[in-house]
Amino acid sequence: MLYEADIAYGHGCLFAAVEQKRNPGLMGKSVIIGGSGDPTKRGVVSTASYEAREYGIHSAMPLRTAYKLCPDAIFLPVDYEEYVRVSQIFKAILREFTQLLEDVGIDEAFLDISELPASSEEIAHEIKRKIREATELSCSIGIAPNKLLAKIASEMHKPDWLTILTPADIETRIWPLPVRKLWGVGLKTDAHLKEMNINTIGELAAFSLDRLIEEFGNSYGNYLYNASRGIDESSVITHWEPKSSSRETTFQADIDNWQEIAKNLAELCREVSKDLIRSGHKGKTITVKVRYSDFKTVTRAITLDRAVDSVEKIRKAAFQCLGRVQLKNRKLRLIGVRAGNLESKRLGEGRND
Repeated sequence: MLYEADIAYGHGCLFAAVEQKRNPGLMGKSVIIGGSGDPTKRGVVSTASYEAREYGIHSAMPLRTAYKLCPDAIFLPVDYEEYVRVSQIFKAILREFTQLLEDVGIDEAFLDISELPASSEEIAHEIKRKIREATELSCSIGIAPNKLLAKIASEMHKPDWLTILTPADIETRIWPLPVRKLWGVGLKTDAHLKEMNINTIGELAAFSLDRLIEEFGNSYGNYLYNASRGIDESSVITHWEPKSSSRETTFQADIDNWQEIAKNLAELCREVSKDLIRSGHKGKTITVKVRYSDFKTVTRAITLDRAVDSVEKIRKAAFQCLGRVQLKNRKLRLIGVRAGNLESKRLGEGRND
């Protein structure tokens, strides 16, 4: 693959940017988006503005924790439909340049532009211009010879930068970065690496392949060894089939009321059905997850004779699963539904579920 073949596009905190555009008075302020927007209730942070992130606030953090860290922040509810609408505008602009696009999230994508006549830098500037004209929003773009480095480049400077990395930059610009900046290194791996006195990507690159395999297994050990050296041979994946579709809800207060539990389960089944129909899939295995007030989590599943997407059949299967869950003298904190073993409708056209 040619140098400057991959572009990683990312916004970083699209939700916050959309809210700040709708209400310019939020610009420059700590904005936290999640749940119903009420930090006194249960819910998690979906995203936060850069100003809020300086307080250590990050996605998936409980809203109550975020409030303790930054009580002066402005908390807003999630308006997912609006964020998706803006995301669709972004992705449509990207596809004007190439169909070799890997969609990796509502505000992120990889593009392979190695065969385009214009330079990567020219293309990136044009993408940024078109996005700003269409949405009045900015984005960050990273250009590099592979997806791994392009991802790192897009994260190096935000919210409105264009960063170019070459193989010559690995020692000087990549190795000094915290090892957490490597794509695929999560909190647990980061903690494990710190126990090995590995804090930077360069320190990781100094370890032998044998030692990393010993610590992390063959597959992940090889990945860490190569990634720390900027090696990534993965291609841009333009399409993949989802493995499951799920929805869940966390109750604001633990409940044991059967009618309320049943009402929420039925609504979740309706949402899963809509998601399946929208994506053109059917599910064969229906799973119900419940989390008790003591945080113990149990799942019950049923595999049907054939894949379905109708709300009635998903709901019937889900309630069969719920019937196998201990509810007497137990309060629930969360309930969820998942449709797994998905099949594309294209594979079963003409069949009725």
